[in-house]
Amino acid sequence: MPTTDTATHSGSSGSGFASASVPRHLARGAVGFGSLIAAFALIPVFGPATLLLAPVGVVALRGCPMCWAIGLAETVSRGRLRRECTDGRCELKPAVRKSWAGEGIS
Repeated sequence: MPTTDTATHSGSSGSGFASASVPRHLARGAVGFGSLIAAFALIPVFGPATLLLAPVGVVALRGCPMCWAIGLAETVSRGRLRRECTDGRCELKPAVRKSWAGEGIS
């Protein structure tokens, strides 16, 4: 029996990495990477107290820079791909978007 898994389950993104929008995800990246860079770059100027910015960066990136990058890819591709599984074999296929007239377009 074929099943289709899409990323639009009750408003959920389907992933712990994706954000609600690309601009929001990029803003999180700017805060995260900016805080991490500032935490170490400002040590000569303000001393070790600047290391308090590191946890801010880690929280903004949700744990690690790679997690943020995976989330960016998921946020950009959300709604554009769907997974179809048939007989234990899964494939990624383009999602069918609905037009204003209700007809499917690719």
